Amino acid sequence: MLLDVVKVEVGVDHTLLLEFENGEWRRFDAKFLMDKRPFDRLRNAGLFAMARVDYGTVVWPGNIDIAPEMLYDCSTPIAR
Repeated sequence: MLLDVVKVEVGVDHTLLLEFENGEWRRFDAKFLMDKRPFDRLRNAGLFAMARVDYGTVVWPGNIDIAPEMLYDCSTPIAR
């Protein structure tokens, strides 16, 4: 099942709080990506904080994005 991201909040220590179109909130810890290109640029906290939703997923300047299915599959549910 493919769910679009409808809202993103930048958390602490390279985490994202995500709301998906089904109303579910999940926490995505992006630290495991920080040694891989192009995500290594997101080690810069200022750039990481520029996360926004576009086309149903999370994007950053410089054409960096993460597939929504990865965001969902590699995240944990949280209560909001």
